[in-house]
Amino acid sequence: MTIKISVAAARGVEFIDSQVQLSGWVRTRRDSKAGFSFVELNDGTSLGNIQIIVPQSLPDYETIIKSITPGSSILAEGVLKASPAKGQNTEVEATSIKLIGGSDAAVYPLQKKGHSLEFLRSIAHLRVRTNTFGAVARIRNTVSYSIHRFFQDNGFIYVHTPIITASDCEGAGQMFRVTTIDANNPPRDADGKIDYSKDFFGKSSYLTVSGQLNVETYCIGLGKVYTFGPTFRAENSNTSRHAAEFWMIEPEIAFCELPENMDWAERFLKRLISDVLTERREDIEFFNKTDSTLIDTLNHVVASNFVRLTYTDAVSILEKCGRKFDYQVSWGIDLQSEHERYLTEEHFKSPVILYDYPRTIKPFYMRLNSDGRTVRAMDVLVPKVGEIIGGSEREYRLDVLEERMREQKLEIEAYNWYADLRRYGTAPHSGFGLGLERALMFITGIANIRDVLPFPRTPGNCDY
Repeated sequence: MTIKISVAAARGVEFIDSQVQLSGWVRTRRDSKAGFSFVELNDGTSLGNIQIIVPQSLPDYETIIKSITPGSSILAEGVLKASPAKGQNTEVEATSIKLIGGSDAAVYPLQKKGHSLEFLRSIAHLRVRTNTFGAVARIRNTVSYSIHRFFQDNGFIYVHTPIITASDCEGAGQMFRVTTIDANNPPRDADGKIDYSKDFFGKSSYLTVSGQLNVETYCIGLGKVYTFGPTFRAENSNTSRHAAEFWMIEPEIAFCELPENMDWAERFLKRLISDVLTERREDIEFFNKTDSTLIDTLNHVVASNFVRLTYTDAVSILEKCGRKFDYQVSWGIDLQSEHERYLTEEHFKSPVILYDYPRTIKPFYMRLNSDGRTVRAMDVLVPKVGEIIGGSEREYRLDVLEERMREQKLEIEAYNWYADLRRYGTAPHSGFGLGLERALMFITGIANIRDVLPFPRTPGNCDY
């Protein structure tokens, strides 16, 4: 009996001496003078390939086998054998090879050589066939599954929050408008301005920048909830850390104050990293070849007790450290990654959770401290990246919430539904957000967010 298996399974020992069938894409083919060919096959289930030994005795050896080129898709049958060759456990002795889809070697972009990440971004539809992007995709899958496992194991309920919204969670105004209005002939009001009351939703609407405000409504009713989905920022930035579309994980916990929120964030991050180290070891070791400190850094984060430090104390350390930073440090600034990395990599040599930030640099929904100057915000900082998680205890006092809205020049009526959560059974609650791509950059050591997104959306780039 022929067993259909994956390349990942074929590289193990479970099916040795079995008749197997594999399908995938050819990485290389080389012909031996001894009368057979070696075909390296990959189907995306593992970093490594399976070697298929194709004897010259097969009837279509000259017409089909020797025409197989990199990028071609094939279906192979044969006996899986323990391999005497160094560096591989198994190989397949082929009894038949069927060419499914050919690939013109003269124009196939992925030749047997190194390709820059910049070049591979220009062929995003093909780059997943490379070792780097195949490994990123598998790690992304593992992290995504780990996110759900963590929250489900801890009694959280998964909530789908809307992608189209009328609320700006961050108050920054960098939102993509959603409209059915004809841009060439828009309706206008008496003042000549575009009349969005004639739009599909009867008001201005946008792609969400965060599911937090929405998921808070379910928190005040279900207790522990989380949302995990795409978010959007119309920020005209071409840095290696910014994208217009990315994925966010945002848990929200009722009857939870800031110290407990920090505990959840620390446990969550350690779980994601631990799962990747355990389940995607081969892929992580591949990235460790580029950055030899990667695995040590990840293990260090898992083993560390995160240092907890107020923003004020962090500023004092930075001001006294004697280091010349590109951005001068003073109380009230939003700390830059160079400041955050100094704290984690040099001063504490450990992940750090900063908390109690100035109210002037944080959104309206963060709980105001009794000093009137700071809010109960927290950021989790890790080596090499800096901030990886941001969160806060939420402002659950109605009068203070409305004061903060006025302070940030928000239309209070537009957030009346949000204020209702404080009118009817208000409760302390906290939450945080983790950008999936930021986490993947840290876990893989990849420096550009464009290379951990399957199809990056950045200014001037919306292909596919």
